[in-house]
Amino acid sequence: MNTAITSKGLDPKGLLIGWGIIFLWAISLVFLLSIEINWKNPLVYLGILVQMHLYTGLFITAHDAMHGIVSSNKNWNRLTGWIAALLFSYNFYWRLFPKHHEHHRFVATEKDPDYHASGNFLVWYFSFIRQYITIWQFLLMAVTFNILKLFIPTENLIVFWMVPAILSTLQLFYFGTYLPHMGESTNRHHSNSQSKNHVWAFITCYFFGYHFEHHDSPGTPWWRLWRVKEQQTA
Repeated sequence: MNTAITSKGLDPKGLLIGWGIIFLWAISLVFLLSIEINWKNPLVYLGILVQMHLYTGLFITAHDAMHGIVSSNKNWNRLTGWIAALLFSYNFYWRLFPKHHEHHRFVATEKDPDYHASGNFLVWYFSFIRQYITIWQFLLMAVTFNILKLFIPTENLIVFWMVPAILSTLQLFYFGTYLPHMGESTNRHHSNSQSKNHVWAFITCYFFGYHFEHHDSPGTPWWRLWRVKEQQTA
């Protein structure tokens, strides 16, 4: 692992990127909730995809905070992680934190909360989701939905607030968990890694398809993982 490209020089770039994603998510959502939905308009579908990708960015920001690589300032790092996780359908940072570090400690074993030995996509996906969803999230989402629909069209809430969040869990699971850890991996991190294609790697999951590289260099923020990949393939 090359530590020269890990957490050195995070500030202020890490905070600017993390809060940039948070604000882009919020601005995009406010705009999309205000438009009239016309299913013949391709911008509706583009809006869903953009919002899905920004939801994924919220989770990735929370993830980096769990590794202490959003900011070297612990308070700002934790606050950014808390906010990003909360905006992602009321996930709680304090609950995500230990589970994610268990994943790194026990990757692809029965103690790994993100892993399912069956290899079956749907079984694994629902096992993965069950690890992180709580009844409190459902209740908070239901309360928020019922308050917001007093002011915002229900269709907009479903299409641009709820659907992208659900699609984002599939994006995170498929590109960030299922593909990297399916099958047998004989390397020391039990992790597969997609071929080098930085554009595709960013679009699919903020470079987390470079998953061996993430496990090999967990102190590298998502926006520097492509550089680790460059080194691994050099």
